Amino acid sequence: MRALIEASRAPPAFTVAKVISDQAAAPGLLVAGDLGVPAQALPARDGEDRAAYDRRLAAAITELSPSLVVLAGFMRILSADFIAAFEGRILNIHPSLLPKYPGLHTHRRALEARDAEHGATVHFVTAALDSGPPVIQARVSVSPNDDEASLAKRVQAQEHLIYPLAVHWFCGGRLRYRDGKAWLDGGVLERPVKYPVTR
Repeated sequence: MRALIEASRAPPAFTVAKVISDQAAAPGLLVAGDLGVPAQALPARDGEDRAAYDRRLAAAITELSPSLVVLAGFMRILSADFIAAFEGRILNIHPSLLPKYPGLHTHRRALEARDAEHGATVHFVTAALDSGPPVIQARVSVSPNDDEASLAKRVQAQEHLIYPLAVHWFCGGRLRYRDGKAWLDGGVLERPVKYPVTR
């Protein structure tokens, strides 16, 4: 989130309208405030089901009229109705080279599989968990000495580079979601862009 806010101020600039967290104690709320971005805690109410929570979340987001919803460390699984309300306008970053390792514990799973490479993927959000069309991926080599923490640290450093780039593409009109696919510069992305981007 910090990387996105900081990147929003570099040309071509975009505006982070608000940071919303479902956790009242999320450190990101304080970080956002320190960086001059409005922040709001929107925790689930006692006994509130996912659909009801997502309706409140959607209402809070709709008030902002955003071009794009960006998930950063938001660990709730969003309902199909929520995703439909913002179809084609939700990006997420996942710490694996999707379609490998959707869900949790991606670094552990990569180590257990003895993968030579691991990484992160920015993708559009669809109703199927971590299965929306990928936009861009960054790869890191897996060292024999890696543990989950060391691998996660290197992957996160790449996340901070590729996520702002994808947001810039979207806000600049270069990246779109259409017909269930990611489109960049008017062409379908048959496979995610590899970072670093070369011409």
